Parts: sequence; C-alpha cells; structure tokens
Amino acid sequence: MSESRFATFTELLRARTAELADEDVHVFLRDTADGPVAEHLTYGELDREARRIAACLQSYGVAEQPVLLAYSSTVEFLKAFAGCLYAGAVAVPVPLPGEAGRDKRLNRTTAVLKDTGAAVVLTETSAAPEVALWLARNTRSTAECLVTDVAEIGDPEAWRPVAARPDDLVFLQYTSGSVSEPRGVTVSHRNLLANQASLRELLHTTREDVFGSWLPYFHDMGLVAHLLHPVYLGSHSVQVTPLSFVKRPLRWLQAIDQYGVTVGGGPNFCYDLCVHRVKDEQIAALDLSRWRLALNGAEPVRAESLDAFAERFAPAGFRPEALRPCYGLAEATLVVSGGEPGTRYVRKEFDKTALEQDRAVGAGGEDGHRTLVGCGVPVDMDVRIVDPLTHHELPPGAVGEIWMRGYSVARGYWRRPTETVRTFRASLNDEESNFLRTGDLGMLVDGELFVTGRLKEVIIINGRNVYPQDIEWAARTVSPALTFGAGAAFSVDAGREHLVLVQEVRGVGSSAELRTVAQKIQALIGQEFEIPAGNILLVRPGAVRRTSSGKVQRTLMRTLFLDGVVRGEYEVLTPDVWALARAEDALFGGDLLRPEGADGGRRW
Repeated sequence: MSESRFATFTELLRARTAELADEDVHVFLRDTADGPVAEHLTYGELDREARRIAACLQSYGVAEQPVLLAYSSTVEFLKAFAGCLYAGAVAVPVPLPGEAGRDKRLNRTTAVLKDTGAAVVLTETSAAPEVALWLARNTRSTAECLVTDVAEIGDPEAWRPVAARPDDLVFLQYTSGSVSEPRGVTVSHRNLLANQASLRELLHTTREDVFGSWLPYFHDMGLVAHLLHPVYLGSHSVQVTPLSFVKRPLRWLQAIDQYGVTVGGGPNFCYDLCVHRVKDEQIAALDLSRWRLALNGAEPVRAESLDAFAERFAPAGFRPEALRPCYGLAEATLVVSGGEPGTRYVRKEFDKTALEQDRAVGAGGEDGHRTLVGCGVPVDMDVRIVDPLTHHELPPGAVGEIWMRGYSVARGYWRRPTETVRTFRASLNDEESNFLRTGDLGMLVDGELFVTGRLKEVIIINGRNVYPQDIEWAARTVSPALTFGAGAAFSVDAGREHLVLVQEVRGVGSSAELRTVAQKIQALIGQEFEIPAGNILLVRPGAVRRTSSGKVQRTLMRTLFLDGVVRGEYEVLTPDVWALARAEDALFGGDLLRPEGADGGRRW
C-alpha cells in the first residue's frame, strides 16, 4: 500500500485497521509483582476503540480543540490518540500529573493544561482519582475527566466520520522545556506524514520491522518514531514502561530479544545505563543480533557511550554498525538527519581551541581535541548553518545555529504568535524566508551534521565558548560516586561570568569525602578546560532537574540556584557568587546558622 496516496494520517490509520485487522499494532509490557505481563492490541481493536472514544468526544464538541491524554498504559493511550484523530480533536500527550512533580511551578502537565485551555482530559481507570483531584486543585473544575477504558463510555456505532484536511492539526507536541517553559508545537497531518516518509527513507524501515521502546508517549521520539511510525508502516511496536527501564534496563533488552525488535533507541544516557547496570551473566542470556538500528538522539551523542555499549553487548550478538546517531526536534515533528543504516557512524576529532572560536579544525595530536559524533546527512530538509546574530549563512566547517525548512517543520507554537514568528519565520541573508531557528549549535562537514551544543546554554568565559555537557561529562570521571549522577553546568553573572556546576553524588557521606570529590572536580576542570571552577555544589541524587527524556534542565537549574532553592550537601562558592545566590541568607540571618563556610571553613 502506497502511503503517499493518503492526505491525512487519519485516512492512513483507517486503511491500516481495515487491512490488518487481526494483526498486532502494539504490545504493552505492564509491570507486575511477577514480572512483565503483555497486553496486546490489534489493528481491528484499535479501530473499534477509536470509534467508541471518538463518539464520546463528539458529544463534547471538541473538534479542532485540544484534548489532554494522560495514561500509564500505551495501549490505552493509542486508543485515545486514535479516538482524537477520528473525532477531529487535537491530541495533547502529557505525563500523569504525579509524574511531573508535586510542585505546581515545576509541574509540566499543569503548565500544559493552562496553556491549552483544554476542556477535556482523557485517562484510564487506575489514574482517574489522581487526575480528577489534580484538576480540582488547579482550578479547572469545569474540565471534564473522561475514563476511556470503561466499555460503557461511548458507542462505536454512534461515531460520525470527520472530513480532515492536510493542514488540520493532529497533535500538540509540548517541548521538553530544557531551556524554557514548555511550548506546544502544532503538528499537522501534512507535517506528520512528511516526517514519517523521512523516517522511512532515513532508516530503510519496512512492514517487517518491529519497534521496541521505553520512551514515554509524550516524548517526540517515543511518539513519532516508536508508536506512530509502526502504524505508518503497518508493523507493530513493543513498549516497556519508563520506570521499569530506569529501575532495570535489562527489561528493555529482554523485550528486544523476546519480540525480535529490529528498531529501537533513546537518548545517549540510556546506553550508559545499560552498560553499567546489566551484568555479565544477564548479557550472556540475551540475543540482540536482530537489533539492526539502535537509535541515539534527543541529547548530545557521546562516542565513549557508543563504544562502551558496542563492546559490552557484543557477546549478545549486538553489532557496532547498528548504532545510529540521529538529530531531530519537536519543531520539525521529529527527525532531521541520520546516518546510513548498516554502516559505522561517523566520528571526527576536532581541535578544542578552534571549536571554542566557532571553527572546525582537525585535531593535530592527542591533546587539546574534542571528539564529535556525526548525526548523519539531513533528509528531505533544507539545513543551513547560520550566524545567530547577523542571520547570514556560514561556510562549511563553521559552527553556528542550525536553521532548516521543509514539509516536516510545524507551523508554529500554540497560541504564541510572537514566538512563532521569531522561531519559525526567520529570514536568511535578507533573501530567503520561513526558516526554523532550532537554537542548536552545529556545523556541516562533508555534508555530515555535527551538533555541538545549545545556543542559550553555551558558557562564555574569558571570551571562549565552553559547552556545558563537556564539563558535566568530565566531572563524572573523577569518582565512582558520580558515575550515575546527573550534573548541570551553567554560568551566572556576578560582575563577570562565573562557572557553576551542580553535581549529584551517591554513596559519599562525610564532609571530608565530599571535600575531596569537589577538589578533584575543580582540579580537572581547571586542567582540561583552563577555566576557574570556584563554584561546585554536590547534591543528593534526583536534585538535578531533567526533562521527560532525561535532558538536564540547565536553565531551570540556574534559576533555582539563583533563587536559593538548590542547596548542596557540600558546596564551595566564590564570594561574588555567594553574595548573588545566597543574598537572603545574609538578609535574614541564615548565614549565622552556618558559622563556617559551606565548603567547610572558607568561601572562595
């Protein structure tokens, strides 16, 4: 069946459900005390459930209106998502309220509810009490909470087909909020179908592929690549819960083995987690030989992580050429670039000093270099590297902001016209228009896209660009206590720019041990990056805020630090930074409760 003949994703879905009624579209592995239990959903069941839910939605008049979807089960989520398609509503995938944190200011779902003004929230029986209470507490008592896994809700025979158009919205993909408040990317049928075609071209996917994921459905990579792309192809997907993966990464790898998964992946950190948490005897029991594409995206890709994973799981039949770094973002629906399947990923050594000056120069020796992993060649997308200040295109090999345009690029942000114009309507060289400004920094070398960092997160100290992820990665190497902990590096303006590193530490309790770890971090940063590291906060596990996909929220951490919310179990601060971030301590006498400096006797 040719996908190109469909004008909307709804048309494609209806055709798939008719053609493949008895075949699985999805398998959800629900966690129980006795281990994972598989819940199967066929294409035929998906169609019937979608019509039932759509009939209920139509009674609420939500056509072209946002509807929030909050679920623990991806089987129930897929039914609800398809129901929104059938009803002409705009699906808005969100985390269950309790998963986003109890603090309203940091609760992503609460922010999405406010931003969309949604009048209906869909959920499942097990989560209904929590969702209803959350709605009541957030002064949205007028919003209806509909429990969709109850058979009495809606009549499939009462559903009335809706004539959708290519530019109608399918869903709002709320950005992860790593550098700002979550914003709803408006994804149309045209955008979604175009990006699905790009995924197929990029990954060489077919109906024979099986997709396996742990990523949450409200993450763009989880939704578009692992849940919707199988539907586009007429194949099926397997899902373990995010919590199950974090607790036991082996569960994901076992699912890949058991269900013959050929395509599956996640952010770089998930490969590190597998390397460190899966034991030798467990690897010996795995067969990963059918896993042909291990996608790595959504955060900076590390060559060290790829090498370690390939080596660690080689005894299970995993092939290094299966590792597939890629680049994408919600504003482009998902995928932008990726390497050729079946070939080794591209890695290059660049001179570190030149990179700090926004130039790509090959490394001359072992010292003073930085290894970057290529994210492949852009597909179906016009990608340029641009000076973010002058908006003029830069030559190949220069580092600048990544701009792009193409059919996958969304029309903008939900109800944010000013930000939409600034981000989605950029003009290049005063001649070409309608480019998407990604906010990511990178370069094109021999057609290969290399991503170097985030424009707003780059630390500029002494006139040099320093990438926070490099500092965070280096800091983790000084002690085993930091191996599994997240770090957030950022700069603050205290008369001049100062580096601050907030680093999680595990298994270290005494002040003397913490002081030693902090001193080692300071020495390493000073040696490797040649910048002063006078501000180190060692915090408890979980203190560093991350997005749903595991990205460190550095901008949020800077704000929380400056507001005095982030406090270290052990911290050393320069006097200027202490005065900036601990002003209330002095104002209200809080510093009197701590006769010694936070570093155990001195403030830098």
